[in-house]
Amino acid sequence: MTRSCLGATALVVLALTEPALAQPDSTYRVPPAPIPAILDAAPVPTAVLSPAADRLVLLHPRAMPSIAELAEPIHRLAGVRFAAASGAPVGGESYAAVSVAGLDGRPPRPVALPLTGTDRLLPVGYAPDGAHYALAVVRTDHVQLWLVDPSAGTARQAPGVRLSTALGVKCTWMADSGGLVCLTTPAARGAEPPPPAAPAGPNIQQAGGTAAPVRTYQDLLTSAHDEALFAHHATSAIALIPTTGGAPRVVGAPALYTLAAPAPGGRFLLVEEIGRPFSRLVPYDDFPKRVRVIDMTGAEVHALATLPLADTVPISGVPTGPRRYRWDPTTPARLTWLEALDGGDPKKVVPHRDQLMALTLPTRMAPVAWHRTEFRCSTVTWTDTGEALVSEYDRPTRRTRLSVVPGEGEVKVLSDRSAEDAYANPGTPYSRAGVDTVLTHDGSIYMLGLGASPDGDRPFADKVALRTGTTTRLFRSSGEQFEQVVAIVARDGSRLLTRHESRTSPPNYVLRTIATAAAVGSRARDGALGERALPPDPARLALTAFADSAPQMQGVTRERLRYTREDGVALSGTLYLPPGYTAGTRLPLLMWAYPQEFTSAAAAGQVSGSPYRFDTVRGASHLLLLTQGYAILDDPSMPIVGDGETANDHYVEQLVASAKAAVDAVVARGVADRDRIAVGGHSYGAFMTANLLAHSDLFRAGIARSGAYNRTLTPFGFQAETRTFWEVPEVYARMSPFWYAHKVNEPILLTHGEADNNSGTFPIQSERFYMALKGHGATVRYVTLPHESHGYAARESVLHTVAEILDWLDAHVKHAPGRPGTAAAGR
Repeated sequence: MTRSCLGATALVVLALTEPALAQPDSTYRVPPAPIPAILDAAPVPTAVLSPAADRLVLLHPRAMPSIAELAEPIHRLAGVRFAAASGAPVGGESYAAVSVAGLDGRPPRPVALPLTGTDRLLPVGYAPDGAHYALAVVRTDHVQLWLVDPSAGTARQAPGVRLSTALGVKCTWMADSGGLVCLTTPAARGAEPPPPAAPAGPNIQQAGGTAAPVRTYQDLLTSAHDEALFAHHATSAIALIPTTGGAPRVVGAPALYTLAAPAPGGRFLLVEEIGRPFSRLVPYDDFPKRVRVIDMTGAEVHALATLPLADTVPISGVPTGPRRYRWDPTTPARLTWLEALDGGDPKKVVPHRDQLMALTLPTRMAPVAWHRTEFRCSTVTWTDTGEALVSEYDRPTRRTRLSVVPGEGEVKVLSDRSAEDAYANPGTPYSRAGVDTVLTHDGSIYMLGLGASPDGDRPFADKVALRTGTTTRLFRSSGEQFEQVVAIVARDGSRLLTRHESRTSPPNYVLRTIATAAAVGSRARDGALGERALPPDPARLALTAFADSAPQMQGVTRERLRYTREDGVALSGTLYLPPGYTAGTRLPLLMWAYPQEFTSAAAAGQVSGSPYRFDTVRGASHLLLLTQGYAILDDPSMPIVGDGETANDHYVEQLVASAKAAVDAVVARGVADRDRIAVGGHSYGAFMTANLLAHSDLFRAGIARSGAYNRTLTPFGFQAETRTFWEVPEVYARMSPFWYAHKVNEPILLTHGEADNNSGTFPIQSERFYMALKGHGATVRYVTLPHESHGYAARESVLHTVAEILDWLDAHVKHAPGRPGTAAAGR
């Protein structure tokens, strides 16, 4: 489906109040100062340490695009979106500039790139030796490949290369750093197929009696012309692109490739290509596939699998046959993959869910099963020395496990815990940028984590011995600051790259020199992490000096507010107070939240986030209301607790109880009064907002952005709900605020992107909810944003959304006349 005219060029605003209003103005608006200046400020760049750990590439994010840029024609096909002219993916983070820096503290140097107009950068990544950093440069009508030399601070274009990016940027470095394997636009590709002047016939779908439960997806194929467009733009040629500047070499014939991964030894390519028939119910990831290994001439070496259309996979299940195929990065040509032992069905009772397979090429030997997992295998990575790190997850028990599987010897479990227990999270194995293996030193790996704790997040770096599981804590953020390790600089862990921030200091990158692991000390870990303090006075070298880009937010105060729900569940949220706040003053307050499901009250009560982070504001953030005299309770806990899959059986009751506890807490704190509190949220938070207005009288008004309000439109599950509508119709009904629109008697502002691509939050959800509210006489305003997706991107859209929220809250909360009283409990 091509979007050439997706809504009007001006946004659509519909409103109904008592008495009825005249048709609202539908032009973009701008909120008051200093909000535009805050949103126009340059974001903090992202730093990427080279594989050699000797310098940084800094990626500078783009400013907000204009609505004119978003209005350029795009294709929405088979679950992806890409520009009709260039074929580049739309949405997601992109960059405007690149700079490079050493680790000596000298200022970064900009890299000259000839960018004009709406040109943008998409990262590909470092070569394994760190000599080059590759970028995709999106031009008006094509996508180029550029190579940055981080040492010299220069960049050059790879000649004769036009990347094929409809399915994303698909480039992989050769292990010897001598070139990249990329999917490119075929030289003989002509113009895209034109739409038919008239339909050749009806569009027909049919099923043959096999159960095929699928969740709701957007941007699917809808016609024969859609299929032709998809095939045209997704067809690519595999090209080997040398770093020497020579011409690319095409390997094999063009096809609908989705993967072309070179083997570490450089002799073979693992390729995946889409087959037919295409589907109009699932994205291209679930289309039929052919997976095989070819050599550098394009000749087939091994056929791994021909996979059917994956539209009959059980809910929360996996396809049968090989999946997650990849090369073992520690051997020249060892192909590995996963296979389900339960038919992909999580409801089957089996001793093992998955087995890990391997095949060394070239060979006539049969594949070998080298490990089995009790739970569903989620990831497999390898250490520098060849051990496999295998993670697995069990949905019914929420258990997650990380094990070391050596080539020989016993399997060692490094972590086995509840996935909901953030306090016990051991972190993630660290890999260097541009290198496919986990960094290993003296038989140990490094684990980096956020370090959730009752005092908030305290990021850490641990060194973990693979054979014994002994943990050495190298670093833990302390004091009134938030410092996160982003890279290991020295292999022995004595130097770390961190990202440091505090309430008053913006994020910047720091080179930390600490004592060696032996000096810090260690202790064996049996289910708990070692807790060693940082050595005194560690050396610090500031590598960047980014200034506060939004000084208008200085003076904002923040504190962790802790309180308890009536059933004993511990809750918390972050309370923000505006600059110049006078103690004891009660302000209009907005609660901005997002519910989450848990199987235990203990996990639900854990604290998340940090009170010591810098307030970085991007997009249509609710925190911008702090500049206009509002207090904000950000991310107050809204846990929905229940055994197994039963949490949503009491969704409404628990939601209202959590909201009541939050209201009581801010009132008791003395910063708000019960008659001037609003609630808001985005996506599942919008769903929450509508439910709270329908089932309680706790709030004066609501803000609901890009939500879903009728769960019968997502009948095969939503969010963490895995039961279908037909299994628990009463739960779907009770959770759907659409069914209770007649009970919403507080003013509610609905906004929705007209091109929402999120599964489940189709724009019709807001459209029909607005009609239901309007039909029952509610006070409601409905704003749709042309060309916007699930999150709002264009500068005009972002500014307008903030203006709408501010005006709505000013009218219905800040300056609203008092009401007779509020109920302390839900209706």
